[in-house]
Amino acid sequence: MEGMSSPRPEPEPQDDLPTAVAPQLRALRRRGSLTLEAAARAAGLSPAHLSRLETGQRQPSLPMLLALARVYGTTVSELLGETVAERDAVVRAADMEATAAGGWTYWQAGAPGRGMQALRVHVPHGSQGDIVRVHPGEEWLYVIEGRLRLRLGDTTHLLAPGDSAHFDSLTPHRIAAQDPDGVELLFVHTLLQSPTATLCLGPTTGDRS
Repeated sequence: MEGMSSPRPEPEPQDDLPTAVAPQLRALRRRGSLTLEAAARAAGLSPAHLSRLETGQRQPSLPMLLALARVYGTTVSELLGETVAERDAVVRAADMEATAAGGWTYWQAGAPGRGMQALRVHVPHGSQGDIVRVHPGEEWLYVIEGRLRLRLGDTTHLLAPGDSAHFDSLTPHRIAAQDPDGVELLFVHTLLQSPTATLCLGPTTGDRS
């Protein structure tokens, strides 16, 4: 009828986003064992909107991609289905530059832009023992040298060389060296897109228990 506006047509998928983004969004959500409702709530979206993104009926804006990357513990590049160059598959010892943070020393032991970050870490004695962390993701660590005091929730564990731990990072945790010479660790975490991505690699103002 004249004077009545017709319904707006469904927007066409944008040509500048790869067609792989829809199945990639679903795959990453399932990899994180998240329901549609839980993932949507964490990203500030409605479940219906996220469902449309996963089926390709809608294309995500950059803010949506950033929010979903944070939720899934990955990068926008991975959400878009981009692959890491083959040269990044191997990290040579000579290329691992030491970085100091809050008294700790760490070396990047993995390629950037991955869903996991791998580090070799030296924790000196008496450093960071009072810093408690709580954040999304998972952590895995392996003791190379020295002894590690690991507090998970209300329980303290003493780990010796060869021992490892794998835990949910939402469990309040803190790490400290037991011996005067400190402790050497291999450390892997699944958090990239968050201000807390520094994990236990340096003090954060107001983060003391």
